[in-house]
Amino acid sequence: MVAGARPDRSDGGVVPPLWISDTYRWASPDEKPDYDYSRTVNANRTLLIEALAELEGAAGGVVTGSGQSAALLALLRLPAGARVIAPHDCYGGTYRLLDGLQKQGKLVAHFVDQGDAAAVDAAMAEQVDLLWIETPSNPLMRVVDIVALAARAKAAGALTVADNTLPTPLRQRPLELGCDLVMHSTTKALNGHSDLFGGALLAKDAALAEELAWWSNAAGLNASAFDASQILRGLRTLPLRVDRQEETAMRLAAWLAQQPAVERVHYPGLADYSGHALAVRQQRGPGFLMSFELRDAGAASRFLGGLRLVTLASSLGGFATLICQPSTMTHRGMPPEAQAAAGIRPDLLRLSVGLEAAEDLQADFERGFAALA
Repeated sequence: MVAGARPDRSDGGVVPPLWISDTYRWASPDEKPDYDYSRTVNANRTLLIEALAELEGAAGGVVTGSGQSAALLALLRLPAGARVIAPHDCYGGTYRLLDGLQKQGKLVAHFVDQGDAAAVDAAMAEQVDLLWIETPSNPLMRVVDIVALAARAKAAGALTVADNTLPTPLRQRPLELGCDLVMHSTTKALNGHSDLFGGALLAKDAALAEELAWWSNAAGLNASAFDASQILRGLRTLPLRVDRQEETAMRLAAWLAQQPAVERVHYPGLADYSGHALAVRQQRGPGFLMSFELRDAGAASRFLGGLRLVTLASSLGGFATLICQPSTMTHRGMPPEAQAAAGIRPDLLRLSVGLEAAEDLQADFERGFAALA
């Protein structure tokens, strides 16, 4: 499947043009055109929304200027003082956003181990407005039961949003599993080239999709025409990239698990991983991201210093293999006690597998392990 690869409707071009105009002519004050002002609607964004909605099985949605603006959009429609239940080990940017809004009194955030049914039930004992799911989680790759969680939220009268950035719609479709909203940082695998920012928030229900579009326009969150066109381009190679990245990730995870310096590997593709059976049931593959813990608590800097091919950087899903230390990089906005509760230790390293040859990556990690000797 090549998403969004249909010829352009206006002139039949295999690649659609870039519509950069910020405003459009009205025939008269009483005849509003379909495209009138590009903050509100833009043809490049429309094409990307249609492609993403098709991939996720959504009625519609919005594409935004970043993943964080998509996350903010999911929260903007909530009433003042809304209660949000989120994973205790969620992406650091999500934690920062929810924690910041909570400190301003705009919402109440409960960070819960969503793999613990009793903890989830306790959090839902009071009124809940939104359940935030992230599975697999970033960076510990914990897998939670989307069907069960979405059913709990529905029974409590809450909407469910799933951050599907890591699996991509090729590996997981949360709307089919009971979620109301699905979110992406399109910066990551959907774009795949590490050269722009973008986000998406898609809805199962058409009325909810229209509400999101209203809020995104009102708050000025919509993506630029150029970024939307580039992300659409990235979608066209997504299946090839994800297949290659996942194949390499499987090899590296199995190899890393055998290394004496490694305490444990967090990757749903490993048969002995705690979330493996659930991942097999609700995902179509384990994905390209993993994390691993070193046995020596002070070894991370030495290991990272020994690498030559793999880049120390904080993003994921691109063509290049990236590694990071979540405690000091992606999750530095979480206070130490929150990191400890989530299991984010200083010796935890997150690995986003790119398109390099598996043997070249393995050789580079051998250099990293040699630096520990």
